[in-house]
Amino acid sequence: MDLNLRQAIRSNVAGNNEEQLEATIIDAIQSGEEKMLPGLGVLFEMIWEQASEEDKDQMLNMLHEEVQKL
Repeated sequence: MDLNLRQAIRSNVAGNNEEQLEATIIDAIQSGEEKMLPGLGVLFEMIWEQASEEDKDQMLNMLHEEVQKL
């Protein structure tokens, strides 16, 4: 069986409005379930691919700040 997880996740959110996307993200984070991590990764990948260099720098700075707190 050929399962393309990225495509499946993209298909699941295709056509969602901003409220639905937010609910998906919040649910994935609050559930704390490991199985939700790939979905969040795909959503981040979608953002990253479309982000400007300035936006990428900002995301990296925010991530770096959070990693330093660990």
